[in-house]
Amino acid sequence: MSQKSKTANPLHRAVTAIRDLRERHEERHRPSGFHFAFADRIDFLNEVAWDAVAANGSLFLRRDVLRVIEQHGPDNVVPRYALLFRANQPVVALAVQIVTVTGKHVQNEEKSRSAALSSLKRAFVPATKLATARLNERLLVAGNLMSWGFHGIAFAPGEDPAALWPGVAEALYRIRRAERLMGQTNLVLVKDVTERESGQEVLRRFSYRPMETEPNMVLAIQPAWRTYDDYLGALDAKYRRNAKDQVKKLTAAGCTMETLTDLAPHARRLHELYLAVHQNASVRLVTLPPNFIPALAGQLRDYFRCTVVRRGEELLGFVTTLRDGDTAIAYYIGFDRAAAAEGLPIYLRLLHATIADAISWGCKSLSLGRTALEPKAALGAKPEPMSVWMRHRVPAMNWILRGVLGAVTHEEAPERNPFKAAVESK
Repeated sequence: MSQKSKTANPLHRAVTAIRDLRERHEERHRPSGFHFAFADRIDFLNEVAWDAVAANGSLFLRRDVLRVIEQHGPDNVVPRYALLFRANQPVVALAVQIVTVTGKHVQNEEKSRSAALSSLKRAFVPATKLATARLNERLLVAGNLMSWGFHGIAFAPGEDPAALWPGVAEALYRIRRAERLMGQTNLVLVKDVTERESGQEVLRRFSYRPMETEPNMVLAIQPAWRTYDDYLGALDAKYRRNAKDQVKKLTAAGCTMETLTDLAPHARRLHELYLAVHQNASVRLVTLPPNFIPALAGQLRDYFRCTVVRRGEELLGFVTTLRDGDTAIAYYIGFDRAAAAEGLPIYLRLLHATIADAISWGCKSLSLGRTALEPKAALGAKPEPMSVWMRHRVPAMNWILRGVLGAVTHEEAPERNPFKAAVESK
């Protein structure tokens, strides 16, 4: 029988599939060859080894940031850490969050039922669970639920990630098994993998499957933009006029914008403004405590900026910007919805403030996140695809997940070009 005939033969395909399934099962239960150090707190690990690897990764893998999450993070999140070694050399730093999701993390049952699939894609909770009143699910997430992006894994410089992903899979398996004393964890996720990462296809051998989520909206900062006014000058007349009209409306209403350097005295009001935005979401896996943002600001200092809209003594809105290498991150935002209902363009003006921050820091890009795609596209941001790689602890469920994930759709970013033709062509 020819090779082509074998491929077309249903029996041959079935035998091949069973053999591949057996081989993947054996590989999942075979040690990867790496050595591991696990910890419940970041300070329990060797700081020199961690920093040597984490320096090649995200700002959110810095030990001072991880301490803020441990001490001031959401009460339904438990952090875990792992360092992977080849012989005596650290090659992977892994930050994991175990999150417990209950009914209080969804706004209302009816809204959850109507948006079950979109909730799966955005919040990583099984759709069947979201539609029940007795939701109680534990998820193990390689990444950071208080941010978006590839913030849970760092590979040592000069290493081939494809050779290290099997070690990551084993570390996640070991953590999940060890956590059984605290409760069963069904889903394991590697959060927000982008095209900039490499080698993640290896995870398919361990029954992980990718699910594309809403994109991260990214604004490329042009080298010619030395100031925010340079950015405005690059906009076409319509968008530039809109940006200036925002300032006029706020000024006419007696509002000013300023940088807030000491956040602690304003922690309560900042949290109120944050909740005004956060509580409007149908799914809220994590909710920040009032002291999280001030604590983060205290640790990051020169890598953190908070801009507020003030009317008299009252804060009407805020936005935080983080500097992560040559990328600025438009982080948490909050605004007074009653003031916005008066026609004050608080949200849009705060987004523009993050552009000014990115330019002043000399960053190459501004990461704006994956919500409110329309206004961010109007700023000139373009979508960066992101995926979550998922695996269920029950092998049979992984077969079901393959079909479900293939059927899940996500919101597409609109096409917008606010720039003059000369800028767009660069």
